[in-house]
Amino acid sequence: MEQLEKAVEQPLLEECEASCHGTEADLRTIRAQMLDEPSIAEMAEWFKALGDPTRVKLIGALLQQELCVHDLSVLLEMGQSAVSHQLRYLRNVRMVKRRKVGKTVYYSLDDAHIAEIFHVTYEHLKHK
Repeated sequence: MEQLEKAVEQPLLEECEASCHGTEADLRTIRAQMLDEPSIAEMAEWFKALGDPTRVKLIGALLQQELCVHDLSVLLEMGQSAVSHQLRYLRNVRMVKRRKVGKTVYYSLDDAHIAEIFHVTYEHLKHK
């Protein structure tokens, strides 16, 4: 317990030693291969979408099959309005798509990449 209190008092600093002059990496080449700012912002927004447990549940359900808002609200034990709000967010970041038949709206994953990312992430979490 005492060690934890000390760790809280003294944050771990991630710095090089004063004598460090960097590695021999070609930083110009690395910088040229890094994502551009718009791509970085889009990716951050995409990961933010997965930062909400309700949206993760929705994607998990839609991995199984296409479902309507009513089915999703029953599965998640939430109101249709709240489910629709989360689905709209997922649609805006292109994780899900919708299909209307009359007044019923069906949702599915936007493409196979969403399922792949979901499965790879889950496998990583199970890997210890």
